[in-house]
Amino acid sequence: MQIIVDVPNHYLDAMHRTPESFAQEAKLAMAVKLFEMKLLSSGMAANLVGLDRVAFLSELQRFGVPMIDMDDDELASDITHA
Repeated sequence: MQIIVDVPNHYLDAMHRTPESFAQEAKLAMAVKLFEMKLLSSGMAANLVGLDRVAFLSELQRFGVPMIDMDDDELASDITHA
């Protein structure tokens, strides 16, 4: 599947981005959001943008997304059942 988005050139100029770098950043942002919404695993999201899982996880901080998003009860249950 391919998604086509019209982006005026002055947006790219304002962001100091080439069309290619903007496309990669937009793809990464989409993958991060899908991961944050728990629609994709970190491995699937990484694969979507052509990164290995560790590299993808290291990008999450830049977007303000935690690597692990569990409440206290979920974390306690995970530790108990580890």
